[in-house]
Amino acid sequence: MDQTAITWDDVVAASRRIEGVAHRTPVVTSTTANERTGARLHFKCENLQRMGAFKFRGAYNAIARFTPEQRAGGVIAYSSGNHAQAIALSATLLGIRPVIVMPEDAPAVKIEATRGYGGEVILYDRYTQDREEIGQRLARERGLTLIPPYDHPDVIAGQGTAAKELFEQTGPLDVLVTPLGGGGLLSGSALAARALSPGCAVIGVEPEAGNDGQRSFRGGEIVHIETPKTIADGAQTQHLGNHTFPIIRNLAADIVTVSDA
Repeated sequence: MDQTAITWDDVVAASRRIEGVAHRTPVVTSTTANERTGARLHFKCENLQRMGAFKFRGAYNAIARFTPEQRAGGVIAYSSGNHAQAIALSATLLGIRPVIVMPEDAPAVKIEATRGYGGEVILYDRYTQDREEIGQRLARERGLTLIPPYDHPDVIAGQGTAAKELFEQTGPLDVLVTPLGGGGLLSGSALAARALSPGCAVIGVEPEAGNDGQRSFRGGEIVHIETPKTIADGAQTQHLGNHTFPIIRNLAADIVTVSDA
């Protein structure tokens, strides 16, 4: 799929759709970080976003586009925690029933928060069961609409609004670094960078134990791995997506890894 299947116009539309619901999070700087790196760094504080992560942007944008039939049926998602909370909160705000498939070893605080936001949580073993199969099966059985955590056009467009805001707040940047799991934030950010800061090198960072994204980027095709064991529970993905990979391959500058140490 060509990267133009999801465009800058989709990010702009998502920005309008989530306006007044998602927070426009602040950008902060650090003298200490600047001195240690020899650069001027800007940090987009998505930890201050609703439910504590950028995932709210994509989740709300996706669910807000549901048809009346989809709204009546409900939504299902699978996630280790942040997308789970984002879908549960977004669905509840929009009056839609959320069902969330989560790994049984997900942080207890994320499971409880997902329930607190109104989600029906279904647990599974991430090392022996396939969350995508579970989600697809439940969607068929219950008439739910599945919104995956990253490989969905509306999710990608929603995540791209974080970088859109960043560039609006800082102006053009030399480098943009984003965390990488399945690629929703990285691909959305790359679309925003191309539009607002075309000279910016967009770089994804993933766990060393789960470098499927790096291998895919450098090899030119999606690489599937076993569930990585890493403290970065939100980045324990097994592969990039059919929507995210083409954008990353065409617009990202590189993908690097960091160890858990």
